[in-house]
Amino acid sequence: MAVGPSLRQLHAHQAIHDGGLSGAISKTADFINASKTGDTEQINIVLDDLLDYWETRIIGHADSEEDGFYQELVEHNPSLQETVTKLIRDHDLLKIIVADIYKLRETEGLSGEILPKLQALIVVNGIHSRDEERLLFGN
Repeated sequence: MAVGPSLRQLHAHQAIHDGGLSGAISKTADFINASKTGDTEQINIVLDDLLDYWETRIIGHADSEEDGFYQELVEHNPSLQETVTKLIRDHDLLKIIVADIYKLRETEGLSGEILPKLQALIVVNGIHSRDEERLLFGN
């Protein structure tokens, strides 16, 4: 798969990460605020929007990294294979946490365990992004 220039350039890649994380933080705050209202319908709408954001924006970006960018890096520098494997594991953790939220919501509804998982997504994604920028771009 062809890799777009924004994945290869630190400043552009960092902007994608920062924008994605900022949006996730904002949408998580929306979920917290909706949860305070007790309006189950509204909370579910906000949570649907937040999970869709994680899947399309954050995990979608991760998938595009895996589908071309990481492969290209390893082809040019095979010593990056272990680093790339670790970064892919981070992506897997994000996917696992999102799936856990769906499962939790299905089995327990809007339980109090959803928010810590949403916060975990933010923490894992923040650490992953900074590690990726440092390890792959030397930032």
